[in-house]
Amino acid sequence: MTLYLDLSALQSVPAANLNRDDLGSPKQVRYGNALRIRVSSQSWKRVIRHGVEQDLGEKAARTRMVPVKVRHALERAGWPADLATFAGAQVAASAGKKGIGTEKAGHTSVLLFLPEAAIDELATVCTEHREALEAAHGKKNPGQILPPSTVEEILKRRTASISLLGRMLAELPDANVDGAAQVAHAFTTHAAEPQRDYFTAVDDWLGEAETGSGHLDTAEFSAGVFYRYGTVNVTDLLKNLEGDTKAARTVLASFAEHFLLSLPQAKKNSTAPHTLPDLAYLAVREHRPLSLAAAFETPVAADRQGGFSKPSRAALDVYARNINRLTGERHRPFHGHTVIDPEEKFSGLGAPHDSYHQLIEAAVDAALRSADATTGSDREQQ
Repeated sequence: MTLYLDLSALQSVPAANLNRDDLGSPKQVRYGNALRIRVSSQSWKRVIRHGVEQDLGEKAARTRMVPVKVRHALERAGWPADLATFAGAQVAASAGKKGIGTEKAGHTSVLLFLPEAAIDELATVCTEHREALEAAHGKKNPGQILPPSTVEEILKRRTASISLLGRMLAELPDANVDGAAQVAHAFTTHAAEPQRDYFTAVDDWLGEAETGSGHLDTAEFSAGVFYRYGTVNVTDLLKNLEGDTKAARTVLASFAEHFLLSLPQAKKNSTAPHTLPDLAYLAVREHRPLSLAAAFETPVAADRQGGFSKPSRAALDVYARNINRLTGERHRPFHGHTVIDPEEKFSGLGAPHDSYHQLIEAAVDAALRSADATTGSDREQQ
């Protein structure tokens, strides 16, 4: 049996441009024949990943600059620049049967995802094989100078965030990691379109008699209530962490916390849209995850006061209640919620909790308890 931790949130975001398209406009999606503002999963997932890595104290990097970083490390150790550059290129050339291609700037042709600590390890390998590198330096086709197995082992190392979010590297098939976490594109629960802002910047050193601005332009922003969804395959996470339940608890709790508390940082200095979800709903499910996005296929209408937050919360509760009826409340060991107004009562969102922390703790406990029971049952059947 496979277990999932589902996370849903409703979050009101004021004037902002959290995630821009190629023209600088807020991203959009048409859903239910209405335009909505959208924030891509990659945008939100990146800030979640950085938060998890900060909590765990083990940073990873998604980068094409491994040869450059190795070169810098060797130069700091006193290597000549040309030899350090050659050694950095050899790190890529010695990975896999045919190596990983590099471009003129010394960047790899593909993105790698590896622990930041791997750079020092790769520099150490270069140091151990310095004589061979010096002998091959300048040759037209030097081949693979560094031991491929050693380089590959370092490039295939994992951190908790790699185990959580996965890694795809065709050049090193054994380096692939099936990610345990999925994050959906966030979208407004109601119809919404970008708005234009005409702005100017004053030149502080203009003379008193001079008028006008030093710069003028237009920018786009949006506002709205977003439905956000993510899920973690708890079974796969435990597998990726080699059955370490303690580590899984830490990773799950950190992911859930940063899912709720993080915010993409685009245009933050000019908009400061630092809100939090006013409703969080967590559920532990068996067999398959379940998004509640369809609650908003029909756009939410504003209430009498003109707001979308409370009607969005009501729409989510009604949809969840109907889904619970369809599923017969089966295959869901836990569900619960926390909400900005504790006087609001929901019949479809499980037990109420006072805080994000209490909700996360209860959900993670239930997920790992169910996972342990499933593992024990599997052992008995064997």
